[in-house]
Amino acid sequence: MSSYFSTVPPFRRTLFSTLALGTLMLAGCGGSSDSPGFLPLPPPPVAVAPAPPAPAPVPGPTARWTIGDLHIHTMQSDDTQQISTLDQVLALAFDRFGLDWAALSDHLRPSKYDNNGNEIAPGPIPLSLGLAKYQVPRIKALQASGKYADKTIFSSFEWDMPSHDHGNVGLLTDDPMSASALKAANRFEYLFTNRAASDFAPEDVAAWGPKAGTGYNTHAETMAAIAWLKKNYPDTSYLQINHPSRNPGSYTIDQLREMNDLAPNIVFSLEGMVGNQMEPDRGGYAKGTADPSTNPLRTHGGVDYLVAKLGGTWDALLSEGRHIWNVADSDYHFTTSKGLYSSGYAPGEYAKNHLWGDIKDPKSLLAAMRSGKLFAVNGDLINALDFKVQGAKGAGEMGADVAAKTGEDLTITIRFKSPERNNFEYQLGSGVFANVKPVVDHIDLIAGDVTGLEKPGTPGYSRATNPSTRVVKRFTRNDWKLDATATSQ
Repeated sequence: MSSYFSTVPPFRRTLFSTLALGTLMLAGCGGSSDSPGFLPLPPPPVAVAPAPPAPAPVPGPTARWTIGDLHIHTMQSDDTQQISTLDQVLALAFDRFGLDWAALSDHLRPSKYDNNGNEIAPGPIPLSLGLAKYQVPRIKALQASGKYADKTIFSSFEWDMPSHDHGNVGLLTDDPMSASALKAANRFEYLFTNRAASDFAPEDVAAWGPKAGTGYNTHAETMAAIAWLKKNYPDTSYLQINHPSRNPGSYTIDQLREMNDLAPNIVFSLEGMVGNQMEPDRGGYAKGTADPSTNPLRTHGGVDYLVAKLGGTWDALLSEGRHIWNVADSDYHFTTSKGLYSSGYAPGEYAKNHLWGDIKDPKSLLAAMRSGKLFAVNGDLINALDFKVQGAKGAGEMGADVAAKTGEDLTITIRFKSPERNNFEYQLGSGVFANVKPVVDHIDLIAGDVTGLEKPGTPGYSRATNPSTRVVKRFTRNDWKLDATATSQ
């Protein structure tokens, strides 16, 4: 479907929908043109050497839509209830639910167990050592044997951010999953957690110097870690803010702005569509009252208040032109345990990130994430989306900035498709799908003014709302039509 509307000052817009599109992205593609040539008259025959073989054609771009999960736990996280081995978690993600990529993100805490749930003797070790000793070698062995050879898998970790909540840290380095990458994770754990220096190799402690924090309970210590990532791994690391409103006072918008200002290439991902959706309070958001209209400590349709609130925190950040993308993750620990506890759906079962890119390895995955051409979905409401804006001087897609003059008409084209069924089971864990076909009820096209970055020390730096945010148009099935591929537009 195409919709036309006129912009109003200021000139720049950020457009996003309640399907968690993020912002628009300007997609660039390479191209070439061949000029016509003229063949001269053939010369008299002469003896010539055989012509060298023609060079092999250069393969073209291989970008495509992929699906994945950035927040998955294994038995190396103590709170997994010892349900799924590493091999079982990978089988769920890739064999059963068909993901293309996954980031394992166990808690950056002392690890008691190996990949299979066996207790480590003589006792707990830093997670970074557990990754080096157990998790990474097993992933490499599986892929070397041909299992998951076409999948992108890497080990990140979920860090207890001083004075805040959890953040996923991916330390890829120039050689992801290598000895140097694992040593970088080991150094991060030494510097930015309360692990004792005696838990690390003496020669490393001597080389690394004193630990970076004291109580590991201040925002300044979190900022020091981000500064360390920026200094040492500016292009090969990231910090994702997980379930931001699960606990009271985890973040102020000033602090979120400070993190993004310090390292916009590293702090750009917000887990607004939180995991652990099988918990009674959908993601463990159990604080405060249950009034869905006002309570920022509850999820709203399974979405964190920072993202769900129209004109709220995420909209305020987008109104500055910040490239901060929303994602949906499983935060998988276990599904049910002992008949007493429930946690989250398996990787790819309920939450998916659909990401566009030429993704071959963790570094290309990170580059694709930064570009912002992605959409996050729960329950497979849709499995395809195309979102474009056409102006007088250019066009853009998800993740991009598009400039337009006051009063200029913009053409917005939205195409989407739902799968024939989602993964809802007739009985949980039965493996028998109920063949429920997701149905989109409506699409909201939301717009808000983009006014530029707020400056530290000004009242605007504490502005947690964007009052200009509004629903420009609500589209229902009466507005869209099906094309030849059964895609709605």
